Amino acid sequence: MINIPTASKEMIEKEISSTANNTGIDPKWTHVIVIHKLMEIEKRLDAIERKI
Repeated sequence: MINIPTASKEMIEKEISSTANNTGIDPKWTHVIVIHKLMEIEKRLDAIERKI
Protein backbone atom coordinates (compact mmCIF):
# COMPACT_ATOMS: atom_id res chain seq x y z
CA MET A 1 0.00 0.00 0.00
CA ILE A 2 1.15 3.54 -0.68
CA ASN A 3 2.00 5.62 2.36
CA ILE A 4 0.31 9.00 1.98
CA PRO A 5 0.62 11.54 4.78
CA THR A 6 -2.73 12.13 6.46
CA ALA A 7 -2.60 15.88 5.84
CA SER A 8 -2.06 15.32 2.10
CA LYS A 9 -4.79 12.71 1.95
CA GLU A 10 -7.30 14.90 3.76
CA MET A 11 -6.48 17.93 1.61
CA ILE A 12 -7.02 15.94 -1.59
CA GLU A 13 -10.17 14.22 -0.28
CA LYS A 14 -11.76 17.60 0.42
CA GLU A 15 -11.47 18.40 -3.28
CA ILE A 16 -13.25 15.19 -4.26
CA SER A 17 -16.87 15.00 -3.20
CA SER A 18 -18.36 11.85 -4.78
CA THR A 19 -17.45 8.32 -3.71
CA ALA A 20 -20.37 6.62 -5.49
CA ASN A 21 -19.20 4.19 -8.13
CA ASN A 22 -20.61 1.04 -9.74
CA THR A 23 -17.30 -0.38 -10.98
CA GLY A 24 -15.96 -1.59 -7.64
CA ILE A 25 -13.15 0.97 -7.74
CA ASP A 26 -13.07 3.71 -5.13
CA PRO A 27 -12.65 6.86 -7.25
CA LYS A 28 -11.82 9.05 -4.26
CA TRP A 29 -8.96 6.83 -3.16
CA THR A 30 -7.76 6.43 -6.76
CA HIS A 31 -7.64 10.19 -7.18
CA VAL A 32 -5.87 10.61 -3.85
CA ILE A 33 -3.16 8.19 -4.94
CA VAL A 34 -2.73 9.77 -8.38
CA ILE A 35 -2.67 13.34 -7.09
CA HIS A 36 -0.28 12.44 -4.28
CA LYS A 37 2.13 10.76 -6.69
CA LEU A 38 1.96 13.77 -9.02
CA MET A 39 2.80 16.04 -6.08
CA GLU A 40 5.80 13.83 -5.25
CA ILE A 41 6.96 13.97 -8.87
CA GLU A 42 6.59 17.75 -8.87
CA LYS A 43 8.80 18.02 -5.75
CA ARG A 44 11.44 15.79 -7.31
CA LEU A 45 11.35 17.77 -10.56
CA ASP A 46 11.77 21.04 -8.63
CA ALA A 47 14.82 19.60 -6.87
CA ILE A 48 16.33 18.48 -10.18
CA GLU A 49 15.67 21.87 -11.78
CA ARG A 50 17.42 23.63 -8.88
CA LYS A 51 20.53 21.54 -9.57
CA ILE A 52 20.65 22.52 -13.23
